[in-house]
Amino acid sequence: MFDPTAFENMKVVIEGALYDCDLEGEITIVDRNDIMNMAKLSRSYDVTFSLSNDEAVKCEFSMEAALENLAAELLPASLSERLAGTAIFITFVMTHLNNRLLHEEIDNELKTIWGNGRNIKHIMKVDPFQDADMIRKEIVIDFNRLIFEDQMDDVVEMVDYMIRSLEKINKILRRNFA
Repeated sequence: MFDPTAFENMKVVIEGALYDCDLEGEITIVDRNDIMNMAKLSRSYDVTFSLSNDEAVKCEFSMEAALENLAAELLPASLSERLAGTAIFITFVMTHLNNRLLHEEIDNELKTIWGNGRNIKHIMKVDPFQDADMIRKEIVIDFNRLIFEDQMDDVVEMVDYMIRSLEKINKILRRNFA
């Protein structure tokens, strides 16, 4: 028997917290991927969900651990312990009007929820053959650092932040589409 890695432990905890919310009817989980890349010896895990009463915006929680993260954990004598963690990203996906004020309002709400210390990146995708006023947008929240196993409580707390973000974005989009 082997000890599970920090990646495995965090994955199990966040998965349990999200599936509890799904069972309570607060969110609906729509996709899940747990991938081991044998060529690069890396791991990735993601779960995508939306609010149960509104599927206009989806949220994807993703974790990544590269070979050096695993090696730092399993071989602490040879590598720095500061690499023994995982990278976490939160991505919100939506379609809405390409309106600067709308972008700014969503960005301001996310900064209020997640704090100014996070890198919040908006990525717009436009189909040149479709209605140019509508865009598909991904907003990626990057924590700019590795997350470690001793921060497990913070990872669980992210579930509330993700749900609150979905609620705020949905509210903004409904108000602007009405």
